[in-house]
Amino acid sequence: MIPLSVLDLATYPQGKDARYAFETSTELAQAAERWGYRRYWIAEHHNLEGVASSATVVLMAHIADHTKTIRVGSGGIMLPNHAPLVVAEQVGTLEALHPGRIDLGLGRAPGTDPLTMRALRRGLQREEFDEQVAELLAYLQPAQPDQAVKAIPGAGTDTPIWILGSSTWSAHFAAAIGRPYAFASHFAPGDLMEALDIYRREFKPSPQLDKPYVMVGVPALAAETDERAEFLATSMYQRFLGIVRNQRAPLPPPVEDIDRIWSPGERYAVAERMALMVVGGPQRVAQNLAKIVEITKADELIIASDAYERKDRLRSYEILAQAAKG
Repeated sequence: MIPLSVLDLATYPQGKDARYAFETSTELAQAAERWGYRRYWIAEHHNLEGVASSATVVLMAHIADHTKTIRVGSGGIMLPNHAPLVVAEQVGTLEALHPGRIDLGLGRAPGTDPLTMRALRRGLQREEFDEQVAELLAYLQPAQPDQAVKAIPGAGTDTPIWILGSSTWSAHFAAAIGRPYAFASHFAPGDLMEALDIYRREFKPSPQLDKPYVMVGVPALAAETDERAEFLATSMYQRFLGIVRNQRAPLPPPVEDIDRIWSPGERYAVAERMALMVVGGPQRVAQNLAKIVEITKADELIIASDAYERKDRLRSYEILAQAAKG
């Protein structure tokens, strides 16, 4: 089976807070390292109840400090929210503290609502994403003698740069600059297959990568039995239902009958967003993970799994790791 990685939004359930989220993330990262996960990526989001991953780089540093071998990265940094020089200095600092363990995934979405986006980007130049990426990559190159602005630390940092996306635009861009590509099919699977085809077909080798490399996002919930997993997964379904209704809130407890909560149209909308959702006991999740790999030809899967109780979330990732090993 191909490698698995963890995607963490530093979520917390109803009745808990950000501190609880960070304690969970730390415990999960340490466990994921033991279970053989390749990477632990943290997503950037802002002004979302129940999601505490707004200071992504700070949390990356904390996770790296509390682990030893697993790669720690951003899944991703939303570059238009930041000055490229600052990102270069931050990743340079992380790389200096944890050599050979840092990934930098870059996205162009705001990671929030339009009003919060304006608050985040106040004072920043309105440049195109490709221009910002080019500037960031230039800062990470070895500094030149006559270079007026240098990333210190950051210049000469050999940190893998990934392009993240949920559309075909990102596929064209990742292929053009020869970088590994991660598709956000854990919440937006609609363009997945077309985007992967574009990326592989148009890929241009670069000094950093000689052939296409794809990581596919997968939402998942595993438990001891199919029935238990289906019950626990209703928490994730309810969170996506909140997105559909524009009523975002911390992760709710699971329910016995979710059909009492959503309408047929809402159920379809959630199913559309979570088309790749893998739910079940060990045998079922192993079969479904293998099916996703077979269909997408992914080089790696990154798993977004959440549960109301911390112990259930950790157990889900443990079962998924075991299932991937066959």
